[in-house]
Amino acid sequence: MKLASLPDSRICSLRWQSILRYAAVTFIVSITLSGIFLFRRPEGFLRNTGSHYFEYFWNRTANHPIDQLISDAHTFHENLLKQRSFDLPTAAARYRERRGRHPPPGFDAWFKYATEHEAIIVESFFDRIYADIAPFWGLDARTTAERAAAWEYVVRVRNGVASGVGNTEGKVPWLQLWTSLVAEAAPWLPDVDMPINYMDESRLIVPWEDVTSLMDKERESRSVKPVEEVVTEYSGLASVDAKADDAQPYKPNWLGGSYWNLTRVACAPDSPSRNATPIENIEEPPVFPEDWDPEYSYKGYIRNFTAATDPCVQPHLRGMHGTFIEPLTMSTSQELIPLFGGCKLPVNNEILIPGAMYLTDDPFYSGGETHGPSWWKKTNGVVWRGVASGGRNKKENWFHFQRHRLIEMLNGTTVSGMEEHGTRAMTFEMPPMQKYDFPRRREATIGTWLQEFSNAGFVNLLCFPADSNCTYVRPYFSEVPSIPMKEQYKYKFMPDVDGNSFSARFRGFLLSTSLPLKATIYSEWHDDRLVPWLHFAPMDNTFQDLYAILDYFTRDRKGDVSARFIAEEGRSWGSKVLRREDMLLYVWRLLLEFARVCDEKRDMVGYIDDLRPA
Repeated sequence: MKLASLPDSRICSLRWQSILRYAAVTFIVSITLSGIFLFRRPEGFLRNTGSHYFEYFWNRTANHPIDQLISDAHTFHENLLKQRSFDLPTAAARYRERRGRHPPPGFDAWFKYATEHEAIIVESFFDRIYADIAPFWGLDARTTAERAAAWEYVVRVRNGVASGVGNTEGKVPWLQLWTSLVAEAAPWLPDVDMPINYMDESRLIVPWEDVTSLMDKERESRSVKPVEEVVTEYSGLASVDAKADDAQPYKPNWLGGSYWNLTRVACAPDSPSRNATPIENIEEPPVFPEDWDPEYSYKGYIRNFTAATDPCVQPHLRGMHGTFIEPLTMSTSQELIPLFGGCKLPVNNEILIPGAMYLTDDPFYSGGETHGPSWWKKTNGVVWRGVASGGRNKKENWFHFQRHRLIEMLNGTTVSGMEEHGTRAMTFEMPPMQKYDFPRRREATIGTWLQEFSNAGFVNLLCFPADSNCTYVRPYFSEVPSIPMKEQYKYKFMPDVDGNSFSARFRGFLLSTSLPLKATIYSEWHDDRLVPWLHFAPMDNTFQDLYAILDYFTRDRKGDVSARFIAEEGRSWGSKVLRREDMLLYVWRLLLEFARVCDEKRDMVGYIDDLRPA
């Protein structure tokens, strides 16, 4: 049928139908593309459209402190990325500006590998290296080198080859894992020794006054030497190796006693914890601080995550963390010796490297190749599985442990009883209404909600002594079946708290499609490259903000979008800066610096090729 033969009314009708179909298709495509950009690639979406939409989306009903914290985190990260170095001269110049020295020899090979492997190089990402190495500039270089070489477990590099030295029979494969990582960089490394801490717990806590004196010496030694005075090669360790056959491992004075007493001496004299003595009666429940409003928080939520991990500003943690109650093992020195490990307290003096568990393919820590389903297919709930570690929990002290507190706080039956009777639990008090005033708290329905929302429990109660049959915790906890990590990734929310030391699952959580909620007192190698409220949700070590955080993310669509945004942004960013290549680059650069601080010509040793005429 020809169009010309139709009545005018019919032609008009067909035209309107075409217009409506076109409009409908356009609308559907627009919504689809908006969903892709908003939910599937939040990082790229925000960079491509600028901050205007971001501010609109989060702040159009921005009546919650977390709205502001997410916005601030995004702005901070965008500014951080503007400092990225894309070429060697820029990277070397930024090094000199930030460190006050020339880069170490080998910096050019390190940067070449970084660019070839698409690493994101921001100078501040490596601040931890310089904080850890700095005190050693105040010690004799030769002494540091000899003590590093004579330790009982050492990753040793000689003539471009890495080897693990030490008897590890019956021990976890940490030395092998770290040796394999260093071996990838060994052809470009100078001769250097990396002594390993083989304990879960950190071992070095040097008093504040001693560290401050060493740091003063380091600052005085900083100098960008004239090009003609710079030595461009390391001296090597021939003199150290000549004595190797006769050398005995250096054994500092190892201390026992109260770990809190050792910790507080490493705090500044004017810090709140310096004069806080250990808890007198450990058999009483933990005492939560009244009107707690630390400078590191914003309206009850963590704003400065670095400060939130610091026991020196939180004296109440001496009764709320197993590290300070009764560590499983304790062998601590107040002397500065070279020792490398996967984590430490902010006051410890080990040199940080990526945790060995981050280098293994064991799905127990990572979940394997599976990182979870897409957000809208996940169970809207919180999941946690683990053992009741954190130290030696006993009848007299178990209610002071952080993991016990987490599991009891996520027990809907326990919380419902507290809400009904106005009582406290063995491990915690309900968060104060004046600080965390939200509907579920006011209506006393947190417990009812948790009974459906929470799936948390211990797979092993680890009671002491073993023959106690755990009678002292049976009224409060029972062991539950384990859940493989890949199955846990089917839940939206995954709390992550300390065990005997750091949690080795954090990297796996970050790379999953779920949202990690992180509380810790331990520092790790990656801290300077992760932004709280953009890559994970930070949590106070008291866990008093736990319910309010979960309430924010589950109360309405905006909260759910925020949770998904952080989960996906964390996964996207983690896949770029937490790769094995990034861990290799971190350790590679660290060993260049450690080799220099062990060099008797260290004040003159440096990389200057970028400053020479072409």
